Amino acid sequence: MLKVFCAPARYVQGRDAMRSLAAQLRRLGVSGRAFILASPTARKIAEEIWRETFAREGLDYTLFDFGGECSFAEIARGTEAARGASVVVGAGGGKTLDAARAIAAERDLPVACCPTTASSDAPFSALSVVYSEDGVFEKCLFYKRNPDLVLVDSSIIARAPVRQLIAGMGDALATFFEADASMRAHRINVVGGQSTMAAAAIARLCYDTLLKDGTAAVAAAHAGAITPALERIIEANTLLSGLGFESGGLAVAHSVHNGLTAAPQTHDRLHGEKVAFGTLVQLVLEGRETSVLDEVMGFCRDVGLPMTLAELGLRSLSRETARAIAARAVAPGESAHNEPFAVTADTLMDAIYAADAMGAAFAARR
Repeated sequence: MLKVFCAPARYVQGRDAMRSLAAQLRRLGVSGRAFILASPTARKIAEEIWRETFAREGLDYTLFDFGGECSFAEIARGTEAARGASVVVGAGGGKTLDAARAIAAERDLPVACCPTTASSDAPFSALSVVYSEDGVFEKCLFYKRNPDLVLVDSSIIARAPVRQLIAGMGDALATFFEADASMRAHRINVVGGQSTMAAAAIARLCYDTLLKDGTAAVAAAHAGAITPALERIIEANTLLSGLGFESGGLAVAHSVHNGLTAAPQTHDRLHGEKVAFGTLVQLVLEGRETSVLDEVMGFCRDVGLPMTLAELGLRSLSRETARAIAARAVAPGESAHNEPFAVTADTLMDAIYAADAMGAAFAARR
């Protein structure tokens, strides 16, 4: 089996980075019209910046409003509107960027991802997560290449809701543990090969950065201040987590997230919030030592990530709902099967209840 490592063609991060978008597109060789799929937040923040900077670079663009859900209907709507464009730009949250990548793939165009939050590693990836119109996970779409440009404006991230940054840390929290499980099982990674030493090292660096800078970054975000700690967490949430999950591999944590989407009570919870709880479930299922669980739960407590089902809207989880969540999480093709042992709905359901009890007990004694 060949080892495979993937990455975006160009990653740009820093204060006021959005002002360089048009120039960065020029560097990629774009000369025609850009199709910008924008969330309402992105449009409010950046519309004037785009007007000024695209004119300066002599580039034309079309601004198109994202409908709110990365569904097949929304992808089809955007694909039709992008007819004649030379590049697709996604500006907004993870679902906006997922839709932008899908539209670019349908049109066989380069794509640039400009997140307005650091809430997940979605800006980096060569895939899109597609949901139903009601927000239930349906499938992942995989593409032949990563984004041509990922541009992260730290000024925008610093002004975003702090909950989004924290959720991004929840998503990044799973990176090391999922990559580690996948590598120990000698499973193929998301891009279809064995993992490299570089992917393993990046996944570990992602985890270490969260532990080192997480609380300081949250404090900076509450103040709307750009600090070195915040910059490092933005990079961990976006670049390190992206490199680590895609070239390292996924496992139970993200499968639990997908399973939780089967419970309507969780639909108002963010992706990374559910992945953080999924990480605890994975560690319980793997039988990790208490010191590791305490370290992870201590981090979750310190930055404000959920450790219990109640925090995800499931204060009283019936066995019927739990079984539906577990069944969805171990469906054929799910990343739960990348663990170095068999994962069944029964064992996963038990791990969900046990992780919830451990999280509640940890919160109570601290």
